[in-house]
Amino acid sequence: MSEQETVAFEHASTFEQGDLAGAVRLGKFEAQYEELFAEVIEDGIITLEERARLDRAADNLGLDRMRLRKLEQALQAAYESRHRVVIRELADEEGPRPSLVPLEPATDQRTLALERRIKFLEARVADLEGELEEARSQVAVEVDLSDVSADDAGRVEDTEDDPAHLARRVRHDPRDVEAMRGLLRVHTRAGDLDRRYATAQALVYLGAAGDEERALVRQYTPAGLIQPTSSVSLSSWTRLLFHPEEEVLTGQIFAVVAPAVLLGRISALRRDKALPKPDPATKQDAAKSTLQGVRCFSWGAAILGMPAPPFYADPSFEGIAEMLPGIPPASRLGKQALSGRSARELAFVAGRHLSWYREEHFVRLLVPSIPDLEDIFLAALHIGNPGLPLSADLKSRVAPIAAAIEPVLEPSAIDRLRGHFLRFVEEGGRTNLRRWATAADCTASRAGLLLAADLGAAERMLTLESESEVKERMDDLLVFVTSDRYAKLRQEIGTAVTSG
Repeated sequence: MSEQETVAFEHASTFEQGDLAGAVRLGKFEAQYEELFAEVIEDGIITLEERARLDRAADNLGLDRMRLRKLEQALQAAYESRHRVVIRELADEEGPRPSLVPLEPATDQRTLALERRIKFLEARVADLEGELEEARSQVAVEVDLSDVSADDAGRVEDTEDDPAHLARRVRHDPRDVEAMRGLLRVHTRAGDLDRRYATAQALVYLGAAGDEERALVRQYTPAGLIQPTSSVSLSSWTRLLFHPEEEVLTGQIFAVVAPAVLLGRISALRRDKALPKPDPATKQDAAKSTLQGVRCFSWGAAILGMPAPPFYADPSFEGIAEMLPGIPPASRLGKQALSGRSARELAFVAGRHLSWYREEHFVRLLVPSIPDLEDIFLAALHIGNPGLPLSADLKSRVAPIAAAIEPVLEPSAIDRLRGHFLRFVEEGGRTNLRRWATAADCTASRAGLLLAADLGAAERMLTLESESEVKERMDDLLVFVTSDRYAKLRQEIGTAVTSG
C-alpha cells in the first residue's frame, strides 16, 4: 500500500452514523448456557450430578428455568436428529424422557379437504396457463405505418436516447457499449454529473471509453477512498442496495430463525470437536489496530450502518475473510486481506463480507446447500403454521429442524413467523431459493462496490473467489453502477460527484 493509503480508512469529519441495525442478533441467554448443556448431553445421558450442575448454573446466572428448558429441548432435538439416539435423563427415570415430540401436520378432515382443494387449483392453474399460452400464439399482430411520413421516420431514432429504453438495453446486455454511450448523452443533457461519472467508469472498465470519458474519470476519482457524510439507512438497504430479484419476505423469514440456526450450528460443531477456536492473541481492537484490513472492515461497517463483528487477524489462513461460528459470530481475516491488497480492493471485500452478516443473509453463511436452505425455510413456515400440509418425505426432514428451532424462539419471533406465513400465502406462496441465494450474492457485491467505487478492484477480488463466476457477477455490477439505485445511494451517503 502507498503511504497515502495507510490512513485511508477514515470517515469525513462531518460523518453522521445512523442507527446500527440489520445484523443477526443473539441474546446473552444462549451465550451463557449453550456450551454447558452441550457438554452435558455429549454422552447421551443427563445424570443426577449433571442436572444439579445445570440447575446451579441457572441460579448463579439468574436465568429463567422455563426458558432454559426450551433451549435444552432445542439442543436435544438437534442432537437426537443428528446422532439418531434418544437422550436419557437419569434424574427423572419414572417421568417422561425430555425429548421433543416432532411437530405433526394436522390430519383432520378440514385439512384433508384443503389439500384436495389445493391439488385441484394447482391442476386448474396449469390448465389455464396452457390455454393462455395457446391464446397468445394465435393473437394476430398488425403493423400499420400508414400514418408515418418520410419526415417522421427520422424521429424514430429519438427513442435511442430515452433513458428508460437505454436502461432496459443495459439490463438485457450489460456490455452494450452503445446503450451506455446513450445514457452518457442523456446524463450530460440533464446536467447529472455523478451519473455521467458512473457511466464513464463503466465504459473505462469495458475498454470502450473515449478521451472525454477517461478524462472525466481521472478528474473525479478520489485519490483515496470515498469519504461519506452519512451511513446507509435500513430502508435504503431494501429499496436500493438489495438486488431486485432478492425477495424481501424470504429474507425476513430467514432473519427470524437465523439465531436459532446459528445456535444449532455451534452445538453441532462443538459435538464434532470442530468448533473453531481462534487464538485470543489474534483478536483485534478495531479502534486501535494498525492493520489496514481490520481498519477497513470497521470503516465499512459504519458506512453500511451495521455493527462490526469481532475480528481476528490470522496470516496462517490462506483465504481473504471468513465467518467463525460463535456467540457472537466473528470474522477471521486471512493472508490475502492482511497484505498485498489496495485500499479499494479491501473496501470491496469488506462490503461484500459484511453484507452476509445482515440478518436476512446470515443463514446463507451457515447453510451453503440450497436443499438444506429449503428445509430450513419450510421449517420456519411450519412453525408459523403447524398445520402446513407436507408430504411424508418433507415431513421427515422438516419436523426435526422445526423441533430444534422453535423452542429457542421468543413468542414475538413466532408471532412474526405467523405473520410472514400469511403474507407468503397472500403473495402466491412461492419462492425460488436458488434465485434468492444468487440475488443475495449480487447484493453482497453491490455493497462492496458502493464502498470501493472501483469496478476493476471488484473484478480482481471476485476473481480470487471464483474465476468461473466473475463475468456474471461483473455484469450485474455494470447494471448497478449505471442504475438510478446506485446514484441515489451515493447521494444518500454523500459521495455523489457535484460540480461544486
